[in-house]
Amino acid sequence: MAQLTIENFINNEHVKPSLGNYFDAFEPARGLPYAKIPDSTKDDVELAYKAAATAFPEWSKTGRPERAKVLYRIADLLESRLDEFARAESRDQGKPVELARTVDIPRAVSNFRFFAGRILHSVEEAGELPGVGFSYTQRMPIGVAGLISPWNLPLYLLTWKIAPCIACGNTAVCKPSEFTSMTAYLLCSVLKDAGLPAGVVNMVFGTGMNAGQAIVEHPRIPLISFTGGTVTGAKIIANSARYFKKLSLELGGKNANIVFEDCDFDLALKTSLRSSFANQGEICLCGSRIFVQRPIYERFLNGLVQGAKALKVGDPTKSDVNLGALVSKEHWEKVVSYIDLGVKEGGKIECGGQKPPSLADEFKNGYFLEPTVISGLTPSCRTMREEIFGPVVTVYPFDTEEEAVALANDSEYGLSCSVWTENGRRARRVAGEIQAGTVWVNTWMARDLRMPFGGMKQSGLGREGGEHSLDFYSELKTICLAD
Repeated sequence: MAQLTIENFINNEHVKPSLGNYFDAFEPARGLPYAKIPDSTKDDVELAYKAAATAFPEWSKTGRPERAKVLYRIADLLESRLDEFARAESRDQGKPVELARTVDIPRAVSNFRFFAGRILHSVEEAGELPGVGFSYTQRMPIGVAGLISPWNLPLYLLTWKIAPCIACGNTAVCKPSEFTSMTAYLLCSVLKDAGLPAGVVNMVFGTGMNAGQAIVEHPRIPLISFTGGTVTGAKIIANSARYFKKLSLELGGKNANIVFEDCDFDLALKTSLRSSFANQGEICLCGSRIFVQRPIYERFLNGLVQGAKALKVGDPTKSDVNLGALVSKEHWEKVVSYIDLGVKEGGKIECGGQKPPSLADEFKNGYFLEPTVISGLTPSCRTMREEIFGPVVTVYPFDTEEEAVALANDSEYGLSCSVWTENGRRARRVAGEIQAGTVWVNTWMARDLRMPFGGMKQSGLGREGGEHSLDFYSELKTICLAD
């Protein structure tokens, strides 16, 4: 089968990279190249910037109802192609098609619909200043935004940025991950068919070192929204500091999953299996550090191991498959190295840790890995502190509520946490003490687009979602009119 060649999308047209260079995109399930991706440079970013800057004056003055209509059309067109996008997302990222069909693509659709409606019901502040006059606030679009999205939830997180960005009247230069460019490429046709004016959204494909860094360092791109690793986030802060850019950084996580003895055991176990291994563990919100109260520790560990062994790993197109392939060979090797490290640090591999032996011949070179549970480690070891971002979890016992909170907070990260207890007062106490941007009680990955989302500590800067997205993608000014 011939390889598809992807091109940049600038000013509503597909454009070859300025230097004519491409690199291979690999299909994770087979370990074979299947597409050519532009190796874009700062010249391509500059071309995209000029298109976005040219489009900004008219788009920023387009009324909210008209902008909302375009976003609703984008959502409808994307939804009409749901199966096509789900298959493309699976082939490109390695995840099961069924996961992309039921979660990733529907959530991308929801992103556009939510922000289309949100801007129609936005209310600004106003008040009388007695003896002086009247004050009110007004939101202004910022300009050209740089939107850099990750490889684990490619379309979902890209649209989480695009939708509020253009809803607020900005234009954008987007850079999807070089590992997962396909659904971003397909989205370009949806944007054009929906009637989004030329230049409002531009897509530049390539590496972070070339295209991504050029966006971050561009002197006239005043806003950067980035989802990815903490190390890259630190570089973005450093490289953009001299321009005082507005930043929203959703970075890494090493999330705690706290299971108290008074939990709904079956629900906690079932959901913990999902929060451990969904999307091959390649979700920044996965609960990779599982802390279980000692009276139920052995029972929970045994249940988790048996549940992990029952999960099916293999052909992502099959509806009964639970885990597909990891995104790349390099990432697979990194995850496996952490499993080896866990053993060296004194851990016991309760299950997993290997490539599944029963893979069909066409998937022998794929980047598959069995769901892995490790016990016996100490909280201070690297395996329990560093982000692995794969189907690997550690399980550790605790005795008291205070100990559980201390273990959960003993981390450089602070993205999310799950708490399992039927004691309402305990739930409120623990949730209030956890140092994380999101705390789920007796659930995981419940999504409320009205609520703020972001991390504490090395898990990021800023919040997006609902009003917080509008705050980030606009400048709020106060106007005072004298009597």
